[in-house]
Amino acid sequence: MNVPKTPFDISFCIINLNACSYLKNCLHALPAAAAGLSYEVIVVDNGSTDGSRQMLQEEFPATLVIVNSSNLGYTLPMNQALRATRGAFLAQINPDTLPHGEAFNVLYSYMQSHPDVGICTPKVLNIDGTLQRQCRRGAARPWDVISYFLGLSNLFPHSRFFGGYLKTYLKEDELTEVEAVSGSCMLVRRAVIDQIGYLDEQFFAYQEDADFCFRTRQAGWKIMYVPQAAVTHLGGQGGSRTQPMRGIYEWHHSYYLYYNKHLARDYFFLVNWFMYLAMGVKLGLSLLVNAIRKEKVVGTKKPAAKRA
Repeated sequence: MNVPKTPFDISFCIINLNACSYLKNCLHALPAAAAGLSYEVIVVDNGSTDGSRQMLQEEFPATLVIVNSSNLGYTLPMNQALRATRGAFLAQINPDTLPHGEAFNVLYSYMQSHPDVGICTPKVLNIDGTLQRQCRRGAARPWDVISYFLGLSNLFPHSRFFGGYLKTYLKEDELTEVEAVSGSCMLVRRAVIDQIGYLDEQFFAYQEDADFCFRTRQAGWKIMYVPQAAVTHLGGQGGSRTQPMRGIYEWHHSYYLYYNKHLARDYFFLVNWFMYLAMGVKLGLSLLVNAIRKEKVVGTKKPAAKRA
């Protein structure tokens, strides 16, 4: 398969909402991470009030900045960025990611030599150096999700039966094909976009990556976890943290949309009813818990840095 002629090897697409300092660090790390490659950076700002746009203008004047007047979520702004790209490969990355070494050079080289791969992701690490297991996932089918939320995948991490959602049975440094990866950092072949289209904007935020990966596999492409490249993802900086209760609602609503779109047809209606009920109960509990605790968490809480 021939890569189309484009002005850039990689287009980096970043959605920002009040994550100025993290975005600044991320952008400073890109020249080393993409050493030897031509690239462009597109930042869509969702109405930040923390000086992000001024910082971009002063320190990264070559960056294409698309300004939204309010928080439009993640999916629609990411599509704004993707539609503006001119690269052969499109990197969706969060502003609170820090690539290690020549991470994107490694991913680019891998994609160039494996034309059947439509999406790849690096090893994504927490700030304490542990694997952020959400970076390589299954398709979030009922048993896998139930095992995950009941903690069975933690009790039996080496079991394929219980560890199907986060692939806990896989070795951290094992190059492997997976069903889904995290939108916090993934490299997409332009031909995939040309074939299946952009992200589904019914997802305000969350699960748009799972949906995109599902459609990519349906179209015949492979999705790969490539641990030879690594990034650190701080998680929850800016974005959902600025509106945590809405983020919690959207996280659960998006899984409902994803399940109803891709998985419900494969299961008996009683299974689907149980899943919908479980989603509603979990949403209510999450909103209640976050209403009374000081630190608000959307999705999975990320570890803090290790103290010396």
